[in-house]
Amino acid sequence: MSAAVKTSVTELPESRVRVEAEVPAEEVERRMEATARKLGRDLRMPGFRKGKVPPPVVIQRVGREAVLDEAVRGALGRWYLDAIDDAGIHPVGDPDLDLGDLPSQGEPLTFTIEIGVRPTATLGTYKGVEVGKREPDATDEAIDGEIEALRERAARLETVEDAAGEGDFVVMDYVGTVDGEPFAGGEGRDQLVELGSGRLVPGFEDQLVGASAGDERPVTISFPDDYGATELAGKEAQFAVTVKAVQRKDLPELDDDFASDAAGFDTLDELREDVAAKLREADEARLEAEFREAVLDAVVKESKVEVPEGLVDARARELWERMLHSLSHQGINKDAYLRIAGRSEDDILEEAKPDAEQALRREAVIAAVIESEGIEPTDGDLLDALQASAARERTTPEKLRTRLEKAGRLDELRDDLAQRAALDFLAEHATPISVEQAQARDKLWTPGKEQAEGESSRLWTPGS
Repeated sequence: MSAAVKTSVTELPESRVRVEAEVPAEEVERRMEATARKLGRDLRMPGFRKGKVPPPVVIQRVGREAVLDEAVRGALGRWYLDAIDDAGIHPVGDPDLDLGDLPSQGEPLTFTIEIGVRPTATLGTYKGVEVGKREPDATDEAIDGEIEALRERAARLETVEDAAGEGDFVVMDYVGTVDGEPFAGGEGRDQLVELGSGRLVPGFEDQLVGASAGDERPVTISFPDDYGATELAGKEAQFAVTVKAVQRKDLPELDDDFASDAAGFDTLDELREDVAAKLREADEARLEAEFREAVLDAVVKESKVEVPEGLVDARARELWERMLHSLSHQGINKDAYLRIAGRSEDDILEEAKPDAEQALRREAVIAAVIESEGIEPTDGDLLDALQASAARERTTPEKLRTRLEKAGRLDELRDDLAQRAALDFLAEHATPISVEQAQARDKLWTPGKEQAEGESSRLWTPGS
């Protein structure tokens, strides 16, 4: 809890709250002084060295209101987070923030936040829910696929005299022009490309099928409208291509020698057994994650959670903005994504609503389980969770814990650990049943359940 901001919370309809926040006068003055000190670094005044003008002199020279305004602008984001933390709420969506008048000297600063919050859940049955779970498996098809991938990696390229076909490799030089003018990135030498791989602009590889070493081929393509180099997008280009060699993969035979050379096993059967074991292990991890999610959804189904439409809209927008942030790291902006997807922003937000609503229901149920079971991470849990991060940063978990606490991020870690522990609890207390049992159970109905239209042929069993 933050000592810098004090709050009071009023619950509003539709899972919203109003938070009245007050920043103590001494905190406001401290921020003002820090801002004045920063401003003083660039202030030149007679009698003072540059950067050494005392804060009171800066405030007198610049004006208290101007310095205070600058201080509030710089600190409001931190005070907002402190207010949310002190109020103990879990916000959803963007806040409506109302900043009051700038305070006089010795007076606190006040502001008001109205924001959506995580809905509350009334738990139904949450221990012993039955959820379908299949056994981990490794099919012959999957094993063959992994073995074939090993063969591909062990393959050698051999130069052939044949004309190039699908799957063959071409070594080429090329020079490209648009409207008769060369363009950046349009020239290459000794480039190796697999025909049919789809690595080049659509249409390029197709026009090299049938080419032989020594051939000179003109290739004409049109750059897609969403091409990364915007100056080329939608334009037609001509390439002068010289084929220097045609190469073909020489795949090793599937025998004991291959098993030894590729993976160090004595026999091909041993290699297949190892691949099968690893596939089952990966499948088991995937199934466990799916089981945990299915258990949570089963508990959600048994619980009562009121999720207002406004909250769903807000979470859908959060999901959309989170995706845009992730795409920005790949150099894709919103307009480019919408163009590629061929959908409008409104369409995407509408499609995100079911996932947004289910996410809110899950969060509400997990919070209710945490409260019901009194789940609270210990200091030991915190330190264990920080082990890997501390090792990467070459520090100790204790020092990293102290750093997070000073930055106000320790409660965030506690919340995350508590949520994981709650999900662990639900999964440990759930009853896995076969997929066939789960499917059969879903086809049963009792007189106490509402019969859906077209389901009159379902069986009824007492006490199902």
